Amino acid sequence: DEILRSLAGPPSPPGLSPPGWRVPVDCVRANELCAGEPSCSSRYRTLRQCLAGRDRNTMLANKECQVALEVLQESPLYDCRCKRGMKKELQCLQIYWSIHLGLTEGEEFYEASPYEPVTSRLSDIFRLASIFSGMDPATTSKSNHCLDAAKACNLNDNCKRLRSGYISTCSRELSATEPCSRRKCHKALRQFFDRVPGEFTFRLLFCSCKDPACAERRRQTIVPSCSYEDKDKPNCLDLRGACRTDHLCRSRLADFHTNCQATFQSLTSCPGDNFQACLGSYAGLIGFDITPNYVDASTTSITISPWCSCKGSGNMEEECEKFLRDFTENPCLRNAIQAFGNGTDVSLAPKNPNPAVTVLPKAEKSPALPEDVSDSNTAYDTSVISTCTSLQEQSLKPNKSKEQSLCYSEAQLTTDVMPEQKTFMDPKAGSSRQQESRILFLIPILI
Repeated sequence: DEILRSLAGPPSPPGLSPPGWRVPVDCVRANELCAGEPSCSSRYRTLRQCLAGRDRNTMLANKECQVALEVLQESPLYDCRCKRGMKKELQCLQIYWSIHLGLTEGEEFYEASPYEPVTSRLSDIFRLASIFSGMDPATTSKSNHCLDAAKACNLNDNCKRLRSGYISTCSRELSATEPCSRRKCHKALRQFFDRVPGEFTFRLLFCSCKDPACAERRRQTIVPSCSYEDKDKPNCLDLRGACRTDHLCRSRLADFHTNCQATFQSLTSCPGDNFQACLGSYAGLIGFDITPNYVDASTTSITISPWCSCKGSGNMEEECEKFLRDFTENPCLRNAIQAFGNGTDVSLAPKNPNPAVTVLPKAEKSPALPEDVSDSNTAYDTSVISTCTSLQEQSLKPNKSKEQSLCYSEAQLTTDVMPEQKTFMDPKAGSSRQQESRILFLIPILI
């Protein structure tokens, strides 16, 4: 084990790592390290035999299987992860699940992601998107952003080729009863979203819209008549169960739950306030039977759902509804989509916002919001992104602290704001000028 740990990565300086700490490697490399050590290699072969055709309880009842599992928990295989789009992604994921399916308590509702964490931010894509489009998003508020995204894709050879490929495949009619090959359509979609950079794919999927024609173009991005819709809606738990029988689909679903599971521990409702990770894991689901999409062409609200329902769930209806709400009523996912569409990034916000209000010089010209403005992002959908709407939308009473009332204004947080200008506007700050004038008016009377 000590030899394997030393091979897995360089030793860390004393005092910086906890006891037993190991540098995680990708699972393909971890498997190679294990194969080179007789004890690990034999235990891994034993575990694979134990998992073949047996449920977890049967496997753990076998002493030899139990010992193999305990030994492998101390090997690089236990901590290994995979990278999205890596050359041997499927092989890597198969190795990951061969270990972790033996460790989980059967069919867990949420599973940990087998992928390495996403550390980049949306601001990186905003800068690239502005360069590729040749214009700043702040100056094109009246344009059709989804049409702009398609034009930007056509200017890139790789994006144009793969987009044309999946549109052609998903639109090809096979017969009067079979409008397309769903399997080939899904494969072409996966290739597009895995091989084309996010500055193109995100703009196609999450472009902001102010009219139904734009919203319908956004909904049609994945050719839903072939990749998404079907004659009947299957039960959502059946869809999830089928997804979990495939290592790639299971991994993408676990990644979505890891990065988009709504949390009230962050300002944005997203784990780690990382919009980029949530949107990337959402895009990773496209090209499977569990593919999500916009349910309509509404411009006032964003509702995402896979093609399924909870009819016929029996005593599993509560679990089914919970699974479906992770798509349809997910404040993290909705905030991430709105943030991208409006060109804002949570990375502009400090982790501990200062209650003091700082206003940009440009913002003084913009009309102030009324004092009684709601946190909800429905009434002011076209001009304000509220990253603090999740509590109200979940029918919970929010704290009346300064942090909970912070909302980002599209006029303030566009890409022309420099990163060092970390500026916020309090919704109630708009009346400050009126209060000052009242005070000035009262001074002579008081004197």
